[in-house]
Amino acid sequence: MNTANTLSGKAARYWHRLEDGRLQCDLCPRFCKLHAGQRGLCFVRANRDDEMLLTTYGRSSGFCVDPIEKKPLNHFLPGTPVLSFGTAGCNLACKFCQNWDITKSREFDRLQATATPEDIAVAAAQSGSRSVAYTYNDPVIFLEYALDTAAACHERDIKNVAVTAGYITADAREEFFSCMDAVNIDLKAFSERFYWKICGGHLGPVLDTLQYVKTETNAWLELTTLLISGQNDADSEIDAMTRWIADNLGPDVPLHFTAFHPSWKMMDTPSTPKSTLTRCREIALRNGLHYVYTGNVHDPAGASTYCPGCGTLLIGRDGYHLGEWNLSVQAGQAACGNCGESIAGVFGPGPGHWGAKRRPLSPASQREQRAASRKDPAKWSYTSP
Repeated sequence: MNTANTLSGKAARYWHRLEDGRLQCDLCPRFCKLHAGQRGLCFVRANRDDEMLLTTYGRSSGFCVDPIEKKPLNHFLPGTPVLSFGTAGCNLACKFCQNWDITKSREFDRLQATATPEDIAVAAAQSGSRSVAYTYNDPVIFLEYALDTAAACHERDIKNVAVTAGYITADAREEFFSCMDAVNIDLKAFSERFYWKICGGHLGPVLDTLQYVKTETNAWLELTTLLISGQNDADSEIDAMTRWIADNLGPDVPLHFTAFHPSWKMMDTPSTPKSTLTRCREIALRNGLHYVYTGNVHDPAGASTYCPGCGTLLIGRDGYHLGEWNLSVQAGQAACGNCGESIAGVFGPGPGHWGAKRRPLSPASQREQRAASRKDPAKWSYTSP
């Protein structure tokens, strides 16, 4: 693939032409209806020359090798590096967005690095990453780019991770999640009021996505709820949400409660205290969830994994650093090293040792360097990041 040819975009999936000539995007439940030259709310899917186009194909807001726990995923190859990237735009309008400079960008054309799916897969392999994460903004809106990259990664035995709000239609979700090995879905709240007033969306499609991923795919699933004081942290709401998770997804789906910090249109809202995360975690555990975590605060106890059978510390975590490891993993099945209780997740024979390192890289630059080395091997040498 010629990267330069991707700068004008790529034909999009999931749309149809209306009788009045507009194009309706069928990728997410917004169903944006676009006249010629218009873009959807996500800002990256556009009606250009009477066809639906993904305008950000082959371009990214940046690439970085992160710890997998940062996604956050605590039960998917713990301690391993993941090559993370995103594009721009979003199909929700969350007033608290922590990545608003990316998701709300309207000037991304001059900011983004270029990289083909092949570039990304090669960079992941060269960096030692076990997986590639589609993150920073929601990969649903760059579905075509994510799917092509996922295919290139699977050819090299690199796993694929989607970090998403799960706001996607039934038709599109089947193709999108079929390529993913692990998924973290933001369950932003458990009220329609919050989704509509704060996020500009609806709760129902997200719950449908959660159930679909859990029951109809082989992807490993974890959930994240960013707790905002006075908005989605009431005991009654957390009780209802965690009961729904236990009943509909099962007790083994890990849930991460993370702390809000003032951002974008909610700068006057205070940061979430650690005590709120602890309180909500206790409610979730009482309702039968086996693996409940706290994040965005320093809380080794809340970040660590415990056996739901005997309470033994299985994986000790301090930030993104792993300590204690009391898992027995045989033939891909994990068990408590003390009582033998089965532990849900995708684990290697031992922990990875990536730690908290964060390493930016440029897949396109590496491609150019490899091409140059083929022309003049004596002049160039490639060093993995």
